[in-house]
This record gives sequence, C-alpha cells and structure tokens, in this order.
Amino acid sequence: MLVKNNFILTASNQKQVSNIEYALEKKFNKIKLTGFIGSSLAYTASSIILKQNQPNIFILKDKESASYFANDIENLLNKSIYFFPASFKKDYQIKKNDNANSLLRIEVLNKINNSKNPIIVTYSEAVIEKVISQKELQNKSLQLNINDNFQIDRLTSIFEEMNFVKVDFILEPGQYSIRGGIVDVFSYSNENPYRIEFFDTTIESIRTFEINNQLSIQNEKKITIIPNTELEKIQQKKICFLEYLPKTTLVWAEDIKYTLNSIKNYFEKIEDKVIDRNPLFTSKEQFVKVLEKFTVIESNRYSYFTPQHEVKLDTDFLTRFNKQFDLLKQEMQKHTKQGIQNIILCSSEEQEKRFTAIFDQNEKIKYECIPFTLHQGYIDYTNSQAIYTDHEIFERHYKYKTRTKFNKEKAITIQQLTNLLIGDFVIHIDYGIGKYEGLHKIKVNNKEQEVLKLTYQNGDILYTSIHALHKIAKYSGKEGVTPKINQLGSNVWKKKKEKTKSKVKQIAFNLIKLYAKRKIKKGFAFSSDTYLQHELESSFIFEDTPDQIKATNDIKKDMENHNPMDRLVCGDVGFGKTEVAIRAAFKAVCDNKQVAILVPTTILALQHFKTIKKRLREFPCSIDYISRFKSKKQQKSTIEKISSGQIDIIIGTHRLVSKDVIFKDLGLLIIDEEQKFGVNIKDKIKLIKENIDTLTLSATPIPRTLQFSLLGARDLSIINTPPPNRQSVETNIINMSHEKIREAIMYEIQRNGQIYFVHNRIENINEVGNLIQGLCPQAKIKIGHGQMEGPKLEELIIEFIEGEFDVLVSTTIIENGVDIPNANTIIINNAQNFGLSDLHQMRGRVGRSNKKAFCYLISPPTNIISQESRKRLNALEQFSTLGSGFKIAMRDLDIRGAGDLLGADQSGFINDIGFDTYQKILNEAIEELKQEKFDSLLSDKKDKFYVKDCQIDTDLQILIPDNYVANVNERLSLYKEINNTENEKDINNFSVKIKDRFGKIPEEVENLFNILRLKWIAKNIGFERIILKENTMRAFLPLKSQLNYYNSNEFQKVLNYLKLNNNHCEIKEIKEKLCLKILFIDSAHVALKACQNIYDS
Repeated sequence: MLVKNNFILTASNQKQVSNIEYALEKKFNKIKLTGFIGSSLAYTASSIILKQNQPNIFILKDKESASYFANDIENLLNKSIYFFPASFKKDYQIKKNDNANSLLRIEVLNKINNSKNPIIVTYSEAVIEKVISQKELQNKSLQLNINDNFQIDRLTSIFEEMNFVKVDFILEPGQYSIRGGIVDVFSYSNENPYRIEFFDTTIESIRTFEINNQLSIQNEKKITIIPNTELEKIQQKKICFLEYLPKTTLVWAEDIKYTLNSIKNYFEKIEDKVIDRNPLFTSKEQFVKVLEKFTVIESNRYSYFTPQHEVKLDTDFLTRFNKQFDLLKQEMQKHTKQGIQNIILCSSEEQEKRFTAIFDQNEKIKYECIPFTLHQGYIDYTNSQAIYTDHEIFERHYKYKTRTKFNKEKAITIQQLTNLLIGDFVIHIDYGIGKYEGLHKIKVNNKEQEVLKLTYQNGDILYTSIHALHKIAKYSGKEGVTPKINQLGSNVWKKKKEKTKSKVKQIAFNLIKLYAKRKIKKGFAFSSDTYLQHELESSFIFEDTPDQIKATNDIKKDMENHNPMDRLVCGDVGFGKTEVAIRAAFKAVCDNKQVAILVPTTILALQHFKTIKKRLREFPCSIDYISRFKSKKQQKSTIEKISSGQIDIIIGTHRLVSKDVIFKDLGLLIIDEEQKFGVNIKDKIKLIKENIDTLTLSATPIPRTLQFSLLGARDLSIINTPPPNRQSVETNIINMSHEKIREAIMYEIQRNGQIYFVHNRIENINEVGNLIQGLCPQAKIKIGHGQMEGPKLEELIIEFIEGEFDVLVSTTIIENGVDIPNANTIIINNAQNFGLSDLHQMRGRVGRSNKKAFCYLISPPTNIISQESRKRLNALEQFSTLGSGFKIAMRDLDIRGAGDLLGADQSGFINDIGFDTYQKILNEAIEELKQEKFDSLLSDKKDKFYVKDCQIDTDLQILIPDNYVANVNERLSLYKEINNTENEKDINNFSVKIKDRFGKIPEEVENLFNILRLKWIAKNIGFERIILKENTMRAFLPLKSQLNYYNSNEFQKVLNYLKLNNNHCEIKEIKEKLCLKILFIDSAHVALKACQNIYDS
C-alpha cells in the first residue's frame, strides 16, 4: 500500500498539477487542459482533489467512459465517490424508470446536502435530466435520530404518505416492514436499507442491513428517509442538476460541445413521446447559463469557453505489443536510457509474479510494480514517466466495477425458489410421497408444538416434527407428471427405496472398482510449469477468479502426480471452464504429449477449435479438429497426422473414439459435457481413461455431480464465482410484438453488436427470417439449423463468428457452444415450450464480453400458457444474475440429465422417488459401500458414528413463536436453517442473525437450540432415539446384533453413568433394543446436561 501512496503523492509534485493549482489560486474560472490521454486526467485530478478543499464534479461523454473514470478516481483516492446516472433503462425510454438508477440519483442529491466536498462523476445523458429542488427534497424527507421519540403507528402513516409499500421482508427501495419493535425501511437516499429498533417509543438503534441475508452492516446515528422523487417527473417543479451543486464546486468537463449535442438529440428523439419536454430536461441555453457561473476545467483541445489559462501535457499512447514481450523489454530499456521511469500497475500479486517470471533478471530492465491498476496507461514525457497496466500488456479486458449498487435480482434467493407452498408434493424419506398442508400447532401433554402436516393416500395424516425437516424434500420429478401419493403403513415405499439402493450400489461398486484399478496403475507425471505456461496464463484476457485459480492449481498438482488424474470441473455457463482446460492442454503439450478434446456436437468442436487456436496462436502448438464438417479425405489426413504425432491438440466428436484413431502419445483426455454422450461412447472412453489423465468439464449443476466426490471416484473442482468482467444478462418476458423485436434488434445493431433469434421449428424458420428482414430492412440476416449440410452450416457459423452478418435466425443448435462475444442480444421465440435448463443454456450464449447483454423471451400472455411454463419463465427472469445456473437447476423439473448420473439405467427411479430423495439414497448407499467393501481404498478421517441420526420426541414447548416471526414461510425457512446447523459455531451465527432481524431471542427458541445440541451429543453416544416426555428421558440404543457398538467405548460410558446414577436411572430391553431411562428430566437443558455427563464419564 505504501508504494501506491508514493505513486499518488508523486502526482502532487508534477508540473501540470502545479499549473492547475496556480490557475485556481488566481481565480481563473475557465481553464483548458490539452494532451491528457489514458488515465492521466484521473491521476492529475486526484491530486487536485487532495489539495483543494471544495466539491468536484466530472462530466464525461457517456456512461462507459464515466464508469471507467469513476473507477480510476476511486482507486487513486481510496474513498467513495458518487456516481450520478440517467434514470432510464435505455435512451429515450421515458416511462421505463430504472429503480436502481433512481436510487443512485437520489442518493447523490442527499449526499450533496449532507456531505462535505463530495466527488461526483456523471455523463451527458444524466446531467440533461432535471432534478427536484433542494427545498422540495427537504420537504419530502424524514430525519430520524437515535433517542428520538416516535410512535410506530405515526411512522407507518408517514411511510404510506411517501408511497412506500408494506411487505414482510424488504427487497427493493420504497418498501418497509414492521416486526414487533423493529422497523425496516428502504429509503431512496441510501444504497442499503435501514433497520430501526425501538424500545417502547424511543429509537434505541439504527443500522443499515444487507438485502440478501437481511443482516445488519453498520450502526448509524441519524438517517434521512427519502421517497422516489424521480417518479413524479412532470408534476414537480424541477431544476437543472448543476443548480443543485454548491457554488464552490469545481466542474471538470470532458467535452461540453458533445454534451450540448446530446441535449439537442434528446429533445429531437422525445419529440413524439412527451408533450412538454421542459419540465423533464435542461435546454442547451439553460445548461450553458448555469455552467458559466462555475469554475470549469475543460479537458479538450477544442474548448467551448474561451480559456483564461491553458495547461499542456506532453503524452503519448502506449505501443500495442500483441503479447510480444521482447518488444516490451526493448521499449522499457529505451525509456531507461532516456531517463523515463517505467511503472507497471498490477491488479494482483499473482500478476506481479508473472512479470518477474517474464522479465529475466539478467536483462537488467528497470521497472517498478505497483499493486493497483487504472483503466489506461500512457507515456508522460513532461514528467518522464511511462505508466503501463497489466491488462493492456496482456490484452485483457479491464472491467470497471458496476455502479448500480442495488439490484433486485440479488435480493431473490434460492430459499424463495424452494419454498414449500400448501398443496406441494413432498417426499418423506421414511414414508414416501405426500402432500404438504402447512405448519400447524398441536398440543402434546397440554404444551403447544409446531409441526408440518402431510396428507397421504385415503386422507391419512402425518405430523412431522420440525426437528425432522431434513427428512423432507420438495418433490422434483419429471415435468407434467403427477406423482402417485403413497399409503401410510404399506411397504410399497420401503421396497422402492431398497430396490433403488441395491441398483445404485451395483453401479457405484463398478465405478469404485474402476477407480481402484486406476489407483494401482501408474500414469505419466508431468513436469512443473515452464515460462511458456506463465506467459499463457498471464495473457488470459479476463481476470482469474479465485475458483479458476484453485481449479488450475489442483489440475496441475494432479498432472504432476504419478497416479492418472480423473477430475471433474463443474461451473456455470461462461465461468471460464474452457480456459482452465486450455491451460491443462498446454501443460501436456509442453511435455510433448498429445491432447484429445472430446465434445458432444460438431458446432462445439468447431467453436473449441476456433477458441483454442486463437488462444494459443502465439505458442508453438499444432491444433486441429475432426467432425462431419470435414470430408472423408480431410478426416483421413487428420487421422494420419494424429498417429504420426504432427497434431498436438485434436478436438472432435465421438469420431475421436473410433478404432481407426490411433494416437502417437496421448497424455491428456478432456471431455466436455460428458452427460450428453451415449452409453457406448462412455464405455469406449472408460477404456482410454484407465492410465491417461482425464479432465471432464460440465455446466451441469452441482447437485447432479457431487455424487462423484462422495464416491471418491473423482476429484471435483467447482467454479462458482463469475468473472469480474461480466455483467448479468437483463432478461425480459415479452409478447410477440413487432415493435419490441425491431427495437431490440436495432438497439444491438446500433452498438455494432449481433443478435441470435431462436425459432425451433424448421418447417417455418424461413418465414420467421423474412419477417425479421421486413422489420429491420437494413439488418443482414441468415438462417441456420441442424438439417443443413455440414460444410454449409460450418461456413454460416464462421461468418457469424467473424461478424459478416447481424442476425442469426436458428434452431437450438446454438444451445451448446456457439460462443461469440460480439453477440449480446438473444430473442427466443415460443420460450414457453423450452425446459428451464435449455433456456438458461441459450441465455448463456450472450453476455460473454464486457458489454451489457439482453435476453428476450417471446411468449403468449401468461394467462393462456401452462402453470409450469409460467413458473419457468418467471424463474429465468428473476434469476438473471451471474452464477444463477445452480439456482435455476434447483427448480428445473426436467430431470433428463440426471438419469445419466452413474449409468444409463436408473432414470426411472429418479422420476419415481424425486431427485432430492434419490440423492439421499445414493449418499446412504455410498457410505454403506465405503464401510463394507472399500474401507481402506476410500479412507477418510471423518468421525465414526454408530447411528446415522438421533430422532427426538418431546412434549416440551419447542418452537418459534408467532409473535416473534409472524410469516409462516419465513418460520419454515428458519426451521430448515436450524435443522441444517452442524455445530456450536453454526448456532451462534444463527442466533446473531435472528436477534439482528427479529429482536431478543425468546426462551422457546433457546430450547430449540438445546434440542439440537442434544441430538449431536446423543448421536456421538450412540442413541438412535430419545423420548423426552413427562419429566423422563428414554434413550434407545442400537439393536443388540450390532456387536461393534456394544464393544465400543461409547457403550462403556453409558454403563459407567448407570453405575454412578442408579438411584434415578435404569436400563431395560424393549423389542431387542436397550432403553436407558433417566428420571427428573424436565427441560431440554437438563437432558443435554445428562447426556454430556454420559459422554464425559
């Protein structure tokens, strides 16, 4: 950090800074800057801000340049700046007010009123819009301080007047909720909502909280609550944004003429949409009139105002090296001779290490690495400095942090998707499929308890304790199929479970046997990373995510080991699995080994070929592919090259595992989307895999693949963090509207982008193409589908990749693999007919660069499509944030892919028993197998338990009271969370969380925690079941046939306790089970103490 501070302090001594300071001291109010390129303006401005005691506003041309600039200033000053955006989602959409942008705009207005010397960054479109006056804003604001006296009812009335909406839990600005003495409110004046805690009528504490987990962030002494003033656009008297600023504000303008042209364009574009424009937008004349009153620094060769003082900087752009590091070294050596200091700004310590590896110390290249970065480097001849950035040297995207602080999608959690609703089908692991009828209160020995009510065949009712929630799962079976409800007391469910388990055991057994075989065989141990490997990894155009780094390191470790690697890399669409695979492939090539990449479709083979060839173009590596796109003659030639070792990396479909394909020296097999291959192909793959390192990539959601790590038959790497250079895809459900389709296509074409239009019916796809051509005559449109001849389809895809046409109208052939960074809009026709995972895969085709992407789902009105389709589309629209693939999968009712989990036969079981229950049975089967057959092979250091779980029945009042948490769904959710706690730390975290959200924890909830602790210690002792009723505890031990338990230390502890406490304790045999009976147990706390004494004895 010290080095960064020195870098910033250096700026304060630079000539241009002294020059600007001189002009400001002389009270020159129109200053012109020339020669400021790259991040030099941000570097200079940060020094002026540190020295001058006044507010600053920077007006950039557009949102993108403003966002990059804001990022630079924030990095340099290490403090928050305020970003002031336009309030509309897209240009000129006056009625489409963006809630997130409104929040930022009002927050800035509030900060101007309450902060000393704020730093504001904005752009032309944003300053054009008028804002509410200071007086009007104060009239609409509510100030609250700690120790203020306020009736909660009065506060509620004020919120209602402000048009705030009452909800159970806050998710977006303009909402409030009340829970006893706690009031939550999301004001438009702050990026996070406020939690106000009352003691009677006194405000005891105020704190901000996070909408995702509803937990507090920091305490506040006073707050301002402001409604959405942006909504009342025309009713209020508005003023120019510049009029809102203090008169001492220093205005930095990138291009005033550009801003004035933007005003002119705005007025022309909205001419037909708004009757009177003046209440909404500042006119050119008014803008100039207000701007003239401020001190203005223009950073433009052609200034608008006549300058009173001019500051020149002699700078030049950096040379583009195209990753030719020899040229970079030569330039840096030249700078050193000229007396120019070389400074490299690095985004991470990892990058710094890469530079050390690339610049050989013997070459005596003088440079200084600083661990922070800016948007764009430059050479400053005036101050003899060359500022390089790591992302420009390696040609990586540099992504600014998004300025939209609030995002409603972030607030929608997985919990809301898996919420149980009355009437939902559920599966109880012991009793089978039933219907959920809600949470109910029942009395046990005159004490109230809360239970889940499930109904079964013939109206039978099962009340399930809140402690057994882990035994219940929402039914996820095949879509459109209503499951058969089981009958309580019949053995049909038990038989089905046993049948599934025995089948699963058989498949798992074979897999583990294969794994054992691989463990015995020796593979090739690859050597450590070379300088070429460092160079390749440094040149990745995106910043590595922590998960990517971990996966890469794990793969390298496996490859350098003598045992053959078998690793599964799991991650959402576009999260960088391919990059991880390329690094592994290149590592193998560096050791003169061949790499085979097996893919399920011809298009994916072509796409991977293009991607890998481009990625490795600077490196000595020969790459080819084999698929139906090639003629037989070409295929034969490729096969000959493989066998002679002329090809290092070969990409292909199932053709690669044919008998005639013989490798000279295969070292690594990479399989992409393995679940999409048929059983025959998988059997052939298994033969190849026995002693060759294998890497499998899958975008299949985590639950379906975790089983492999449970088996121990595969190592698992999960890439769960999105690349920092990615923005989420904005997803909208629209009806078939020609105007909306035209608008979406033209918007993308105007920003030089490309569009996918998915229509999955080949018979009328040409008509759809003609329709789009009619709507957008200037657009270049082509049509593609799976029935086209291979060469023609290949040519079409290559043309689209190379940007030769604008719109690709196609069937779902694009679902897997067509990865085109320039295509950032996808329109899916008849979206209601697709499965959720298909829609997610297709949406993943866009948003793969640093541009904002859009997905439009065309569907008939929601009232005429099926309920399942409606749910699917809504889930996709809600879950448009990055990494939501796993969340979507939790609700994906199409179990197609899950059938291939361990083999080809058991998909029927999944449909019968539901996916979650299948997982539980699979886990049980694997655990049994490990203990019975493979104890030494799959040894782990987990504690050994003699019982799987301890069931507790009690008549104590153990529940979350209604007056503590009123919302039934939230109570159920909290019960689930309590059930999932595994240790004391989890309980403490949970206690802090609910105390923060709902206030002081009642005694009933403390009892709940004690019951949990009792379960854990009882499981350690070996109690299968505890009955805690009528002031007596009965603890049941395992069957007498389980000799290993009765020979254990745990049973010895029970006997020791019995000897010491025989006056109130006895042991009896009930149905071949021993039962320990302890008297005078009147609470969960006393029961816990007794069990603790047993465990310690």
